[in-house]
Amino acid sequence: MKIAIPRERRENEKRVAASPDTVKKFVGLGAEVIIETGAGTLSSFQDQDYQDAGASIAADEAAALKDADVILKIQRPLTDAEGGPDELALMKSGATLIAQLAPLQNREQVAAYAAAGVNAVAMELVPRISRAQSMDVLSSQSNLSGYKAALDAASEYGRAMPMMMTAAGTLAPAKAFIMGVGVAGLQAIATTRRLGAIVTATDVRAATKEQVESLGAKFIMVETDEAGEDAGGYAKEMSDDYKKRQAALVFEHIKKQDIVITTALIPGREAPILVTDEMLAVMKPGAVIVDLAVEAGGNVTQSKPGEVVKTANGVTIIGHRNVPSRLASDASSLFAKNLFNFLTPQIDKETGALAVNWDDEIIQGSALTRDGKIVHPQLIEGGN
Repeated sequence: MKIAIPRERRENEKRVAASPDTVKKFVGLGAEVIIETGAGTLSSFQDQDYQDAGASIAADEAAALKDADVILKIQRPLTDAEGGPDELALMKSGATLIAQLAPLQNREQVAAYAAAGVNAVAMELVPRISRAQSMDVLSSQSNLSGYKAALDAASEYGRAMPMMMTAAGTLAPAKAFIMGVGVAGLQAIATTRRLGAIVTATDVRAATKEQVESLGAKFIMVETDEAGEDAGGYAKEMSDDYKKRQAALVFEHIKKQDIVITTALIPGREAPILVTDEMLAVMKPGAVIVDLAVEAGGNVTQSKPGEVVKTANGVTIIGHRNVPSRLASDASSLFAKNLFNFLTPQIDKETGALAVNWDDEIIQGSALTRDGKIVHPQLIEGGN
């Protein structure tokens, strides 16, 4: 089995889908690993590191992909319509592509995988079951996003975060408010707490209250009988009545906050607005907001993808793209391990060949195409 890892070509992407550690493990399982030259450079992995782990280095992407049975990537392949190169055209029919493919937002590209005979697997659709925790790229990358968001906020905030008692006087601690308590939110809570802030948090899922309090933060939430999560454990969109009451609660609370980090995402949907123009208008001058959902439409009305902007009343809004990529080495190592953990059970231990168990719950939840056909229930006509 030949496994290829090309260089990522999308803008703001510094990660790579294999680390020298996972290359060594794949080679130990009998696989041949081909790395496109320079694929790991932006993640601090050199070609020599991969060669020392047992990989061969290809001169370009075409050479890396042409005979590959499995292609591991971070992001979906580039297309001609996006300015190219057309990466799918470099893959042979029958190859298996495993990456974050954003299939619900790019259905036409899923159809292209099927037409090309490429068996595509979307890592972000791996079911949230205990057996698949070590394969969960959303969690591994969100964990780093939450950490980096807290550091970005501290960097832009023009004051010290912890309480400081000095001979010249006492400085009050910063107040941080985390909106959305998934993996990113929990790490943001932990990191802002470590930096010395007084932290509060909110989420539509009542079950997160205990997690928030276990980290030493205070949980604030509208009382409701509505369930804030779906069967997969993800946050879901709430009723208009809930949104109205939540907005009123946040409006009063956000006036007093120095740092706000928003993390709310709904799979396959545009991110919900959590911080409105009215809320921004009553925030303190010098306050900082980090919008981790900016690429999905944003949780903050005035955030802009890839920009740090300042409102008329002096609130800074940070909208960095691809936050995990800003910690490229660690993000790559974790993503690569997720991919290794996903692929290993699908490798025949006797022959070292790819032997996908299409009846496996994990495969059924994440496979988009197979043998020239679209197979994922959400992408087949009538699916949702």
